[in-house]
Amino acid sequence: MHFFLLHTSVLFHIQVDCCVAEEVVVVKVPGLSGNRLVFACTGPVNRDYDDVRRFSDAAAKGIKRALKAGMQRPLLVCPPHSSYAKSTLVAVLGALHVLYTPLEVREHKSSPHKVAVLGVWAKNRAQGEAVTELATALESGRFVCRDIGGSDPERMAAPRVAEYVQAVFKDTPVTVTVVSHLNILEKEYPCLAAVNRCANTVPRHQARVIKLLYCGEGPVQQTLMVVGKGITYDTGGADIKAGGVMAGMHRDKCGSAAVAGFFQILAKLKPKHVKVVGAMAMVRNSVGSDCYVADELVVSRAGRRIRVGNTDAEGRMVMVDLLCEMKEQALQEVSPHLFTIATLTGHAVRAMGPHYSIIMDNGAAHRSGNALQWQKAGEVLGDLFEVSTIRREDYEFHKGKSEYEEILQSNNLPSSATPRGHQTPAAFLIMASGLDKHGLDSDKPLPYSHIDIAGSSGPFPGVPTGAPILAMATKYLEL
Repeated sequence: MHFFLLHTSVLFHIQVDCCVAEEVVVVKVPGLSGNRLVFACTGPVNRDYDDVRRFSDAAAKGIKRALKAGMQRPLLVCPPHSSYAKSTLVAVLGALHVLYTPLEVREHKSSPHKVAVLGVWAKNRAQGEAVTELATALESGRFVCRDIGGSDPERMAAPRVAEYVQAVFKDTPVTVTVVSHLNILEKEYPCLAAVNRCANTVPRHQARVIKLLYCGEGPVQQTLMVVGKGITYDTGGADIKAGGVMAGMHRDKCGSAAVAGFFQILAKLKPKHVKVVGAMAMVRNSVGSDCYVADELVVSRAGRRIRVGNTDAEGRMVMVDLLCEMKEQALQEVSPHLFTIATLTGHAVRAMGPHYSIIMDNGAAHRSGNALQWQKAGEVLGDLFEVSTIRREDYEFHKGKSEYEEILQSNNLPSSATPRGHQTPAAFLIMASGLDKHGLDSDKPLPYSHIDIAGSSGPFPGVPTGAPILAMATKYLEL
């Protein structure tokens, strides 16, 4: 790679075009393959508010321009930066995000790829192989996450998600178990079954619980137990999403999609000494004559009487019994940590804006500094987090208001109009799953963290981001 030639060409272009720092430009460079260079500037990267996303943003813009120029074999050049150890990897991931082709498009086009090959420049062969191997593994996880999370509510209805996941993990170290029988769902996961009640009358929309298991080689040193919200379509149920806000609700399955995506990374990288247990709660929140309604009393797996306050708060309902099951299993595991991942609240977007995941720890997780560790891990590859805290007011909010119920599922307002609207659901999940019996004041405290990806999961229209699996991989797989 003739960097002097590139440097000279860019400097010359800057002299005749003052927009080079702001816009992507195509520069004619005789001697280069194709005789052209697409230059995408990161802009400053050393200010207080700059982060590694400058590199992925620039790479994404550059690849988009390269595609418009008809390039089929682009070479991505991102020289290393002293302040960002993973800048090249981040740039590659930014380019790969643009090159993703949606599942429905792949299934109906003769060529599923936008380019023939993406080249990556590196200082030497070893560095190049390391970057491409890691990028390929991480992108394979985001690929699975996008396929599930971004596909429409029929292509990725619950039974078809199960089929897709079984196909992805065939002949891999990941074990897949699918629970589909209604009697089992009603017995083991009564809150999920309540949400499924209406959709269950349509066979192609019937719920599935997809369980995943990965056990790395060697003695287990840590056990991750992850539950994902997988609402294949959210009408709001009887508390229907009116006024045009239902559009885009096929993305309400991005939490479960992230669980599957993380397991795909595990299958590729095969980390040792870690056990990961996953559960994807795939349910459609339909509306109709048999839908669950506000005022119903549902007894959770943990034996808690729950008063339904809002059928549009279905995400916490489909996860809570699976979280309870994880809690039961966690008591026998080595160094367990429980998680829920969900596009749960509009309040998360209002509080932190788009692009940022939110993590909240219970007492045991907070004591170990878990949330701040996730936030730090997210900064490495640009999968960014904000930290929120579960307070006493959040528990008070969900206490039963009469002797009929122990727990109130939700109020009847949108979360975005509810004070602490993204924190209170975490308290509900703790209370209704029985995790409140495993706090710091118990004999067996269990670390638990709730992750709301409503803001970070991606735009609609647009392509899902794959959040938060890059941060998760960084933290637990020692990238």
